[in-house]
Amino acid sequence: MVKCPRCGYENASSSVYCDNCAYLLSSNKSTKPKKTNTGRWNVGLGKKILIVLGIIIVALLLFSFIYNNSQPSNNESLNVIYDDGSQQQASSHPYQVVISYNGTWYAEMGDPDYLVGKSGSGENTFTLNCAAWDNVKINAQKLSGEGEIKIQLLRNGEVVAENSTTGGHDSVSIFYNS
Repeated sequence: MVKCPRCGYENASSSVYCDNCAYLLSSNKSTKPKKTNTGRWNVGLGKKILIVLGIIIVALLLFSFIYNNSQPSNNESLNVIYDDGSQQQASSHPYQVVISYNGTWYAEMGDPDYLVGKSGSGENTFTLNCAAWDNVKINAQKLSGEGEIKIQLLRNGEVVAENSTTGGHDSVSIFYNS
């Protein structure tokens, strides 16, 4: 006979639970199988999630590093490689604009979709942020003064387009299609 430690009821020696209060009786017979060490790590669910998240973060950082280091630099991206394998190298900013006028002027210049406005007087030189294959548009207008206003488009130091006017408050334009 086994006495229940909770209520004191006398139970049969083969009882696992108290017949009176259902308390688990201490016995040599266990209802749970004993765990055996199978050689695996005993890791809880939370730790498993943290390990998986850590692996994902490391993979993303590694991918980002490889992607960023495999991209060409700005100078390399302005090079053109043709089907026959030949390569045309261009400087990172191949275009320059020279505006000459004795009075004050205003100009818009650059890629036709991204024009930049500049104003000044006398002769000024501007470097355009355009690639060698971009179209270039320049429009300069006299604001004050008289005489000739002249604009020149240089590509890698050589004049590729030029225009001028001597009219009153006239403007002068160049559209260069490379």
